[in-house]
Amino acid sequence: IMARRDDARFLGRENTVPVRLVYRMDGDGQTAHDVLNTRARMSSDTEQKHMAQASFQVQAFGQTFILDMELNHSLSSENTGKMQCVCGGEHCYYHGKVRDIPKSYVALSTCHGLHGMFFDGNHTYMIEPGGENTTSVSIISRNPRSVSDETKYIELMVINDHLMYKKHRLSVGQTNNYAKSVVNMADLYFKEQLNTKIVLVAMETWAADNRFNINDDPMVTLREFMKYRRDFIKEKCDSVHLFSGNRFHSNWGGASYMGGVCSLTKGGGVNEYGKTEEMAITLAQSLGQNIGIFSDKKRILNGECKCEDKWSGCIMDDVGFYLPKRFSDCNVEEYHDFLNSGGGACLFNKPSKLLDPPECGNGFVEAGEECDCGSPAECAKEGENGCKNCMLTQGAKCSDGLCCKNCQFMGVLCRDAVNDCDIPEMCTGNSSQCPPNLHKMDGYTCEKDQGRCFNGRCKTKDRQCKYVWGEKATSADKFCYEKLNIEGTEKGNCGRDRDTWIQCKKQDVHCGYLLCSNISPAPRLGELHGGLTSFSVAQHSASLDCSGGHVLIDGNTDLGYIEDGTACGTDRICFNHKCLPVQEFNFSTCPGTNERVICSGHGVRECVWCVITTNIIIGAIAGSILVLALILGISAWGYNQMPAGDYVKKPGDADSLYSDMPQGVSSNSGSSSKKRSNGLSHSWSERIPDAKHISDVCENGRPRSNSWQGNITGTRKKLKGKKFRPRSNSTETLSPAKSPTSSTGSIASSRRYPYPMPPLPDEERKANRQSARGTSVVVLPA
Repeated sequence: IMARRDDARFLGRENTVPVRLVYRMDGDGQTAHDVLNTRARMSSDTEQKHMAQASFQVQAFGQTFILDMELNHSLSSENTGKMQCVCGGEHCYYHGKVRDIPKSYVALSTCHGLHGMFFDGNHTYMIEPGGENTTSVSIISRNPRSVSDETKYIELMVINDHLMYKKHRLSVGQTNNYAKSVVNMADLYFKEQLNTKIVLVAMETWAADNRFNINDDPMVTLREFMKYRRDFIKEKCDSVHLFSGNRFHSNWGGASYMGGVCSLTKGGGVNEYGKTEEMAITLAQSLGQNIGIFSDKKRILNGECKCEDKWSGCIMDDVGFYLPKRFSDCNVEEYHDFLNSGGGACLFNKPSKLLDPPECGNGFVEAGEECDCGSPAECAKEGENGCKNCMLTQGAKCSDGLCCKNCQFMGVLCRDAVNDCDIPEMCTGNSSQCPPNLHKMDGYTCEKDQGRCFNGRCKTKDRQCKYVWGEKATSADKFCYEKLNIEGTEKGNCGRDRDTWIQCKKQDVHCGYLLCSNISPAPRLGELHGGLTSFSVAQHSASLDCSGGHVLIDGNTDLGYIEDGTACGTDRICFNHKCLPVQEFNFSTCPGTNERVICSGHGVRECVWCVITTNIIIGAIAGSILVLALILGISAWGYNQMPAGDYVKKPGDADSLYSDMPQGVSSNSGSSSKKRSNGLSHSWSERIPDAKHISDVCENGRPRSNSWQGNITGTRKKLKGKKFRPRSNSTETLSPAKSPTSSTGSIASSRRYPYPMPPLPDEERKANRQSARGTSVVVLPA
């Protein structure tokens, strides 16, 4: 196992001296024994037998682990009723658990010292003998904890527009209860399959009038909605979604920014109204796009991303027959890739204020509670010994959480760094929760000085080549850039001015056309325009592969260029096809000179063990530094398979920029329902009590930014058929406002379901609905 991992992926190594615990003859307790040998006796036929059970005590990383094991008899033969030699040698292979940790496991061999691994519920530890001449000293290594293990939380705010309010009989209570039902259903899908909870923290219902113009185009509405959020919404939340009663006059039932969660200006989406169960799916789709889930076109065409539910399809699929209820394995993988690349940092803090009044048993520690381990079933798994009726039991300091063990606080590492631009978090020793998820300040070098950190992600040409052309692709030799990009042709340039290719200046060749080696015949996303520009360059009797292509995602945005923010030399960064000194970006300097001190993205100095950097030129980007293009991708959902459509170009689109996830858009359905929720009357707005204006720092301590990362999915045309009116998706590029940190992203358009809309209060809307939807569709239960 250790040979398969790069040493840099281990959180740390320590030397330790394990001891074997032997029960005393009087049966009272155990005593330590410095001999690790578990052999029971030696026989004349050289057969060596080991004790049926053994226990070892291992001290490492500030903790003491007791490993209780027994021989793994499944490895032995029982043909004669006796233990036989395994593979021509002795049987010294044990399985077991870490004492007092139910979810732990151990797998060790004791033939020549301790060799194997154990898991304590949080981390995996590898142990091996310390040298050839000793078996008493062992080396123990701790593997990183997977981001999939920790529960994530999407703090969601919902805004119901005025037409949504009118659709619910002018009742704020019914409107709000409808929205709560939608969120509750979507939360079920996320909680069970993504280990992520959707937490409704705020809601507004516009009973008087809309606060901004709701356009018939969902893309236009989304842009205006994000401006409204930036300027007027002060609640702390990770994503804000508009539930609109408007019928969008386009191929889309809504829109959302791909990978936009945690961004003040891109963390959100709009959804067209529909039946509760249908809108729950569209909300799941749009939130899925917000957290980086997309449909990799190439993998889908290759049959790698099949949905196990052949009847209903999967939530993020382009097609389906009935209401889907599952994310595909590829979707789950895409989400984890998004987190591992540095996205979704705000999802790791557990909210303390919810929309609804405090309630014991909801799993959130709120006002008047000392603890809350959740429902009885959840408490039975963890926390019931330290928490009764949301109050700590005698002697307990905590009940559950990453920093709580045996009802006491721990001071251990609770969240690993996922990449070179991330910072590991340690338990504080006075809280059961892991501290906020932080990343290094922008400007740190990463990946062996090949890239620069921006918003927690490392930008390199290698990553961009893999993103566009597949995992086998790598950046071409530097000679390719020096030879081709200076020519100003289709095969090498620094952009285009109408019909003329722009020659790169000598110092800018590494900020122009993206040249790669080992590329696939077709890109993972977008459309290849003009064919591949494969070219071989001879250098020192060797032939260099210098290939690329103009990959368009919306008819205009070209992914075939090096992204802004990519390192292009020592202390130099690409911006607008120019290689500029870092001094021009006005980076600040981390206080102090200690190389073991890392500055996080919001200026906090963190003393990080096992983190050494060779560059302290770091800091937040001040004022107007990078204007990074935002990429919008498209996908749609229908009830029968639909042919792929074309990407739609929007005026004013800017060039797209690479990020770790493919850029794109997916559509959510806006469908209807005659069912109306019952509920108590509320005021026009429901908000978190005492919510204060948060300018640029989220609740989890990470700065709000205009950055997000995005993906592209395939477009689909409308399905022909009088009973169906599904929506397709589109791709679009936006230029964000100048911001402290920025990265690529995209808008995901919502998929429309082919269900009839409910009656409107006014006759004009009713007439429009009847003319637009002449027949209805009966939805069968899944």
